[in-house]
Amino acid sequence: MKYAILSDIHGNLEALQAVLQDAKQQGCTHYVCLGDIVGYGPNPRECLHVIQELNCPTVIGNHDEYVAKDQALTGFNPMAADGIKWTRDQLTEAEKNWLRDLKYVRTVDPFTIVHATLDLPERWAYVFDKLAAAASFNYQHTAVCFNGHTHVPIAFIRTPAGIQGGLYTRIRIEVARKYFINVGSVGQPRDRNPKAAYVIFDLPNNLIELRRVEYDLTTTQKKIRAAGLPESLAQRLEQGR
Repeated sequence: MKYAILSDIHGNLEALQAVLQDAKQQGCTHYVCLGDIVGYGPNPRECLHVIQELNCPTVIGNHDEYVAKDQALTGFNPMAADGIKWTRDQLTEAEKNWLRDLKYVRTVDPFTIVHATLDLPERWAYVFDKLAAAASFNYQHTAVCFNGHTHVPIAFIRTPAGIQGGLYTRIRIEVARKYFINVGSVGQPRDRNPKAAYVIFDLPNNLIELRRVEYDLTTTQKKIRAAGLPESLAQRLEQGR
């Protein structure tokens, strides 16, 4: 059983399609989504429909929530706020209801999924360091938890000697350890690598692998500009930031 772990698609259909094609080629049999299906990108409805058709375990992200619940956009930068306002106008009420019904945290087989943190998932905090990871570890009841939100693939491992953290390519799961792993972003990477990111969890071999996939970035940029979304959303894709 191989899981493709997807997060932060952000309405980028070309990136999502490329990732799903790669996951199929890698022999993935199951899928999960860690939220932020919509926001920023030009194809929110299409990406939402793809995830719905996968019928996979999915948790809500902050952009999903703010698009679906029509909340005040306090704290969002103007670029993100413009993307949310535009996306609200693209989705039907039924599509927004589907997003509203998503949970903040789910357990899937032997692992947990969350968009942001396990301690206060509805607060949308970021995990960039060991201290922030420690708070989530206190609420983690499975050996592995996958998260997104930062758009930066980074792993934290709690061992009897303490917490280690850093970039990763492959991780083999070992007993007596816990793993809190950010899978990066399908649709808007922010680690200076413009390639779409996702993770494969090979359960029989206890192996986690970060995958990077090229996609038709130019087409996505053209769609962003045609939709009248902020130009910075198009530029940042090629910069991976």
